[in-house]
Amino acid sequence: MLNFFMPMIPPTATHQEKGCVIKNGRRQYYDRGNGDAEEKLKAHLAQHVPQEPFTGAVRVVCKWCYPIKGEHKNGEPYTNKPDVDNLCKALYDIMTKLGYWKDDKQIYSGITEKFWAEVPGIYIRIEEATT
Repeated sequence: MLNFFMPMIPPTATHQEKGCVIKNGRRQYYDRGNGDAEEKLKAHLAQHVPQEPFTGAVRVVCKWCYPIKGEHKNGEPYTNKPDVDNLCKALYDIMTKLGYWKDDKQIYSGITEKFWAEVPGIYIRIEEATT
């Protein structure tokens, strides 16, 4: 098992946010500036890469803790953008590239939650399945 907390203000941009233009009759997709968000995640995640990648089926628990604004309370569910499925995609892709596992198809269970928090950051726990 591996678990860690990355203190940071979690990014709200995801790599689902691509733009599209038509040039010379062809669609061209471009990044709308979310590269900074991915680089920020990559830099934080790089500090926690396991010595050996997980080889079996894994469950990933991820809690995104956004800084409290307005009348929100610590631990209250965060229902603003980004969508949880978009958070997972970016996170899992980066973790795969860094060598947490060989392929993100090894993830048999993913639990992702978003909260308002006094201490912003991202908590991650990875558990290898036991048979």
